[in-house]
Amino acid sequence: MSTDELKQLLKEKTANTNHEFCRIFHGRGGLFEGYRHLTIDSIDNILSVALYFEEKNEQHIIDMLKDFTINSKKYDTLVIQRRYIKGSPSEVLIGSVADDLYIVENGMKLKLNLLNNKNNYYFADMKNGREFIRQNSKDKNVLNLFSYTCAFSVAAKLGGAKSVVNVDMSKGALKIGMANHSLNQINPKGISFLPYNILKSFSSIKRKGPYDIIIIDPPTFQKGSFEATKDYEKIIKKLPQLASEHSILLSCLNSPDLKSDFIIDLVKKFAPSFKYQKRLENLKEFKSADEEKSLKNLVFFRQNNSI
Repeated sequence: MSTDELKQLLKEKTANTNHEFCRIFHGRGGLFEGYRHLTIDSIDNILSVALYFEEKNEQHIIDMLKDFTINSKKYDTLVIQRRYIKGSPSEVLIGSVADDLYIVENGMKLKLNLLNNKNNYYFADMKNGREFIRQNSKDKNVLNLFSYTCAFSVAAKLGGAKSVVNVDMSKGALKIGMANHSLNQINPKGISFLPYNILKSFSSIKRKGPYDIIIIDPPTFQKGSFEATKDYEKIIKKLPQLASEHSILLSCLNSPDLKSDFIIDLVKKFAPSFKYQKRLENLKEFKSADEEKSLKNLVFFRQNNSI
């Protein structure tokens, strides 16, 4: 694919975009030869571009995107993030970015940081997972493990959850999570934000249970705190103590090296009362040449629960 062909593709993809967040080019999925390093997102009037490693066509892509933005009636801002450079610096090439920027997803507002953070507070590929929780949380007590900025919690409360317990080691992330609830005018009653090391705090987490929905959405690897290959098992083993009789489990994994069976086998072995039901479909915008290398959102029901 040439840069001219990419430009034409962008014209087609952006024809029907609106104020809601949309991934309009996902080279990371491996479907476009020579563009595995590139993603492009539409955020209202902003084109947000991430470069994951350096390629010889980088400047040609940037020049094309500048031209596309300048001549667009929809976009007036272009942001480039070079994730292959230490610190993942971002640069505003055209326009400006507001300090109080947020994205809109199915009407839900979530804070976004395009300029100073490798992880910008928002994981776009998890949209279907958040919608699943929103659709199934009415009157439920929800446990949100590895909550980060608490997008699952916002979705659960908008879906009518009775209570949500958010657990994450990062006080900074939880602070953004609180702001996300405020941004959506959600009453804080029944919402907890616990800055705990999950692997060392099961007793404290258990005291607020039992939970009707449990969300496990950990990093694949976080030095000194979590490594999926050895630590995911520790959480699965605790599920029977945390879960209500008819609990729903959403178990997430975003490692290209670990397949769905990694989680399914752990649950079968260490929490056999949970039965695997389905894998949530990934967004078509994030389509990958090998879906087992992409995001895996796996749903389990305890005992006779069904949806």
